[in-house]
Amino acid sequence: MMWAMDEGLENMVVSGAPYGGPIAMVRDRKQFVRIVTTAKPVITIYNCVGNIISKILWNNGVLIHMGWSDSEQLLCVQESGDVLIYDMFGAYQKSFNLGQEVRDTKVARAQLFSNPHGIGLAVITTTNRMFVVSNVNEPKVQSVPDIPRANESIISWCVLSSWLRSPTVLGFLVCRDKEIYKCQLGETRAVLMRPEISNAYTQILSIVPSQNGRHVALFTDSGFLWIGSSDFRTKYCEIDTEYIKQPKELVWCGSQALVAHWDDTMCIYGFNGKSVTYPYDGPFHIIVEMDCVRVISEMTHELIQKVPVEVEKIFSINSTAPGSYLVEASKQFQKRSHRADEYIRLVKPDLPNAVQNCIDAAAYEFNPDIQKMLIRAAQFGKGFIIDPILTDHYVRTCRWLRVLNAVRDPKVAIPLTYRQAEHLRERVLLDRLIWRRLHCLAGHVASYLQLHDGRTRVLSHWACYKVTQPHTDNESAAREIGDKLRNVPGISYSTIAMKAAEKGRKALAIKILEYETYSKLQVPLLLTLGEGPRALQKATASGDTDLIYIVLLHLKEKMGKHEFELTIRNFPLAHALYIKYCASHNREALRKVYVQEDDFPGQAATHIRDAVEQTNPGSAEASLISARECYKKGKNDLGASICEDARKLCKQQSSLQETYGTSFIGLSMHDTVKKLLEQGEVKLADKLRSEYKMPDKRYWWLRILTLAKLNDWDELERFSKSKKSPVGYEPFVDACLKHGKNDEALKYLPKCRDDIKVKYYVKAEFYEDAAQVAFEQKDRSALIFVQSKCPLRETVKHDKISSLIEQLGTRK
Repeated sequence: MMWAMDEGLENMVVSGAPYGGPIAMVRDRKQFVRIVTTAKPVITIYNCVGNIISKILWNNGVLIHMGWSDSEQLLCVQESGDVLIYDMFGAYQKSFNLGQEVRDTKVARAQLFSNPHGIGLAVITTTNRMFVVSNVNEPKVQSVPDIPRANESIISWCVLSSWLRSPTVLGFLVCRDKEIYKCQLGETRAVLMRPEISNAYTQILSIVPSQNGRHVALFTDSGFLWIGSSDFRTKYCEIDTEYIKQPKELVWCGSQALVAHWDDTMCIYGFNGKSVTYPYDGPFHIIVEMDCVRVISEMTHELIQKVPVEVEKIFSINSTAPGSYLVEASKQFQKRSHRADEYIRLVKPDLPNAVQNCIDAAAYEFNPDIQKMLIRAAQFGKGFIIDPILTDHYVRTCRWLRVLNAVRDPKVAIPLTYRQAEHLRERVLLDRLIWRRLHCLAGHVASYLQLHDGRTRVLSHWACYKVTQPHTDNESAAREIGDKLRNVPGISYSTIAMKAAEKGRKALAIKILEYETYSKLQVPLLLTLGEGPRALQKATASGDTDLIYIVLLHLKEKMGKHEFELTIRNFPLAHALYIKYCASHNREALRKVYVQEDDFPGQAATHIRDAVEQTNPGSAEASLISARECYKKGKNDLGASICEDARKLCKQQSSLQETYGTSFIGLSMHDTVKKLLEQGEVKLADKLRSEYKMPDKRYWWLRILTLAKLNDWDELERFSKSKKSPVGYEPFVDACLKHGKNDEALKYLPKCRDDIKVKYYVKAEFYEDAAQVAFEQKDRSALIFVQSKCPLRETVKHDKISSLIEQLGTRK
């Protein structure tokens, strides 16, 4: 260790992050020591070789507990129930509170614990009320049942998380004198537990659950260590530790042994009742890991774990395991000795297991020389067998060993075991290197472990870190980021630019955004940075109308009216879309745009739309007058004339509405005349028709349809004879047939055009007449058409038509 401490370890509260994480230390406020530096507490964060990473000057309330989250963030629990979260570099991240009741009664004790939901937090207040948060990333405070006689003091306690049960059960084990209570979430009251403890005692000084929640250990004031199941139904053993006072630390080493710390002595106790004692030359602290413990002293940082079975098989004395023979065969082969063949013959029936054993044992070893020896043995044995699965395992283990040796290096200082690395997985390990800003190593690890998006993640974080460094100038930083990140898939330059903007480097953020290829990511951030014109330029260049609308509405809200109009005038597409938007949502704004641009047809169009939507005749007439004047200014005589005609019609419609009491306002000329004809006002309709020069054909159609609708067939006949029909007589026939008046239609059929007369006779179901007309026209195909349309039940008509067809054939 290369400590740079102002005070010794004996005066420190130590909290180490799991999985080889950093170590936080602060002076123990319960001890009286001579102050060397500042009176305020300072939390110092070290890496695993004792180098200082950061310092946090504690200006907040009374610090009750420190611990680490699964993302290596330091959680500081205050007496008030506030939990402050810092990263390993001492930067404040966020905070949360445990509620008003905790704030009022104050936190007395706190523990962080792991469970399937993440890292949880449990607290006991000064009134012995218990609260728990299952996941500090999503804090939700829950209370657990109180123990009986809650005002009496609690000697020891722990959080029990039953991982093997589904759903996971969280609860407290609380010890008061001889009593042990289990207080579980979801229950209404605490349950008194009754462990079978043989040796006399008066108090339980310490209680510790295993990480998997299956076992629990108790230390009594008589110096005995009781180990059993977490439900207290099974006792494994009771061990006389020969120590009466409470251990400074009592923790589990994996789930198969316990480690106790008294002064300068460490003892390890197993389930079989055996123990091992290790004396130390000074103070030390223990950090719990999933499969081992780390021991930090003023001189060393050690790791204690149970020897893995795979390693024991190979290296135990007089071992006859296949892996042990294979290692010996490999050694003899390197010496070029014939004995290598003898050892291979011994192990050959079980060679795949031997190779597997060597590979697994190499993974658990920390010493590179031993790793190499075991890997060479595995490679030697692999040459005698063909096993693709074993080969893949060999390659994967070699890759992991190289990565683990790199991160265990003192310059990196992450002492991970192989089992911990397997539990973390590649991505989390990569994240931990990135959080430490070891971007170069992280990049090599990502490439070596073949993580498909690893390089992208590393470079993204590197760029985000780069833009926060104040000593780099904007131009060179942007150029370096652009050069390094060019052709890297999945890079979000907008995220990097946002990070720069958060640090107040707006100019750098704008430069970085130039590299962003996705306009939907680029434009919103430009708007946030106040670069409206540039955002509009990028949006129009993309051709995305939705994006342009977003920019336009943002600029309209943020800019003055004159500035906004001058800005969008430089972008024709944006200007056109703004006009379209105004046409649908704000006609008055549209009219103002047209006025500024002297667009008289556009102004007239807005007035005409106003007139169409008006229900008040006076308002509609005024809008049409305005439209007429606009057309006159624009020298559009046709438009002015049409508006004038529309105004007159509007005035006449108002008069008609007053006269007849029905709605005429808003009707077209066609509908107005039609309505007058339906009401029998033929002279008035004729007058309007003449005044507004309605075409004769349209008028005749209207008269025909209206008279047919009114069933005035005599008047229809008189109208047909009034003068020659400009629309022909087919419309008369159609109108009659539409209302089922085939006899009336017969009056007009002879006047139909010769080329369609036969079809109209057939349409009116006068098949004999149709055949006669076709015969007179000497049109045999027409006769056949009539015969095909004539119903088969009309045998007389069929015979007559057949006779005419024969006569026509004979005549030819």
